[in-house]
Amino acid sequence: MKLGALGFQSSKLKLRDKMVEARLVCLIVMWCLTAPRVAEAAIGVNWGILSFHKLKPSVVVDLLKDNKISKVKLFDADPDCLGALMGSGIQVMVGIPNDMLPFLSSSADASDLWVRRNVSRYVVKNGVDIRYVAIGNEPFLTSYSGQYQPYVMPALLNLQQSLAKVNLASYVKLVVPCNADAYEAALPSQGAFQPELTQIMTQLVSFLNSNGSPFVVNIYPFLSLYGSSDFPQEHAFFEGTSHSVTDGSAVYNNAFDGNFDTLVAALSKLGYGQMPIVIGEVGWPTDGAISANLTAARTFNQGLIKNVLSNKGTPLRPGVPPMDVYLFGLLDEEAKSTLPGTFERHWGIFSFDGQAKYPLNLGLGSRRLINARNVEYLPSRWCMADPARDLSAVESHMKLECSVADCTTLGYGGSCNGIGAKGNISYAFNSYYQVQMQKEQSCDFAGLGMVTFLDPSMGECRLLVGVTTSSATSFSQLQHSSAIVWIWIRILISWRVWICVI
Repeated sequence: MKLGALGFQSSKLKLRDKMVEARLVCLIVMWCLTAPRVAEAAIGVNWGILSFHKLKPSVVVDLLKDNKISKVKLFDADPDCLGALMGSGIQVMVGIPNDMLPFLSSSADASDLWVRRNVSRYVVKNGVDIRYVAIGNEPFLTSYSGQYQPYVMPALLNLQQSLAKVNLASYVKLVVPCNADAYEAALPSQGAFQPELTQIMTQLVSFLNSNGSPFVVNIYPFLSLYGSSDFPQEHAFFEGTSHSVTDGSAVYNNAFDGNFDTLVAALSKLGYGQMPIVIGEVGWPTDGAISANLTAARTFNQGLIKNVLSNKGTPLRPGVPPMDVYLFGLLDEEAKSTLPGTFERHWGIFSFDGQAKYPLNLGLGSRRLINARNVEYLPSRWCMADPARDLSAVESHMKLECSVADCTTLGYGGSCNGIGAKGNISYAFNSYYQVQMQKEQSCDFAGLGMVTFLDPSMGECRLLVGVTTSSATSFSQLQHSSAIVWIWIRILISWRVWICVI
């Protein structure tokens, strides 16, 4: 064979090798793009604002950023909160309260107006990164007796169309945070939605699937423990238990995983076993009940974070943890309703003033929580019962103070339960005094109160000093302002309809 022929053959072999190599690279790239991946769960927080001592929203946003918390869930479209979040880069889930669902479900105009006021005006360059809109909060809760159920799907459909009109339907996803009692089973693999909810859940998950939205659920092992004396306490945590639940070949060592898989099984029965799941609320309170304390809260939340961020998943979803997990909550909310229990005001990983309650590693870079900066407190003074006065007739004053301020730590199981009768009076007097922004007359109580500059806190029972903010509001004020906005919306809509008829 001639030398020229040998060179030609060599070139052909090199070209063939390069083609084979190129094909292998293409195959590897395609495999990387299409192969199943282990999901990376993200830790976010719920930011509630039902407080007598509201931190300035800018302080709260700095608190989120300092702790590298990149996802936050709001219970309504509070303009102060959304304004403070502009340019922060934090991903936001904006909530719509249940009582707005009737309006949004019955009127496309109301839906369009809500989206313009609360979504599209913020989703701009250097604006707010709104990723989800939550339609109601636990609208299928058993205690509501179906009150909001008829409005959920119509509201979803109206809002989806409203988002499409402003070209945000593919970016902002609609979700419905559901309560864990919407499904049940003796064992996780037998999970199914409640019979009375099967029809609407079928419609809901079909809508979510069609629009690329996850299923959002709130899971509270604490409430299982609080509500049943038969519930094994150690099963609520993640540290191992002698009360494991065996379900075929699967073994559940904690209530969270069992609850999660019960939902997975329920979704599978509807044909959506692979639907992504987001935990909208999960946490543990630090006061107001026997099992609500700092140690239990830290143990649960740290165990939860470690469990989720390990990416081990659950028996029905191995290697696939929840998409996102929103801790409940960021701050204590002293103006929340205590109807479910006095612990309702103590879910925060931070106290009302943004100070960490206990060490907690969120797995987001910092090994401990970082306290809020630039918190402006009222002067260091407290109101207490005058020890020189006869306090036998103080009961009427106690009822007044505790009806407008927070006295939940005084109850059975609370951190201030053991401070005695005079201590209880001083605690109530001071709570009222701080809510009233330390106005001089608010520590009178018919001459029974006195102002002191020495901190009267006793052991673990802390008597608070309020924060200075012009936006501090009560629960009734928040409800009132929300009601006024929606009364005007209904009036405007009715006027528009009337004009069209004319």
